Amino acid sequence: MNILAETDRLILREILSSDTSSMYEMYTDPLVLQYLGEKPFVHVQQAEEVIEFIRAQYIANGTGRLAVIKKDTNEFIGWAGLKYVTGSYNDHTNYYEVGYRFIQKYWGKGYATEAARASIDYGFSELMPDKIYAMADSGNKASRVVLEKVGMRYLEKFDLGGIDHDWFEISRTEWDQRRSEQHQ
Repeated sequence: MNILAETDRLILREILSSDTSSMYEMYTDPLVLQYLGEKPFVHVQQAEEVIEFIRAQYIANGTGRLAVIKKDTNEFIGWAGLKYVTGSYNDHTNYYEVGYRFIQKYWGKGYATEAARASIDYGFSELMPDKIYAMADSGNKASRVVLEKVGMRYLEKFDLGGIDHDWFEISRTEWDQRRSEQHQ
């Protein structure tokens, strides 16, 4: 098991084929997908395909979404992490984006904030980008709260397929400053 980040409560590791049933559970919940423009899965094979896609990103880009595991129970509770985006969104191409998705029963417990913060820390420490970005459907207030808690700065709204989305960023300088304030 390749652990890439760890917090007091969570382990972030590569997603494995053994995560298929938990991924399927997460992707069958319409509320999990509410702001993502995705339809719930109807076949386990769809979860297998997502895992294969993510694992291919590890090879192609050196990073990808990670399984989020609760330390005390060893349960898969969702995914989080950085994705290297080669497509174009909001006039940006070839950038790192922080994201997260959790099984609904784990919502509201601070896991998204904890995992996103660990992902950003990992990104700036290991991948060395100048900036990390994020986007969220403008209607997804909970996601916006998470992004702001981890130090992401809201920049603007943009249109993605006819739906307003919020665009966020954090720079290496902002991250460095935040880390030095935490250690004072």
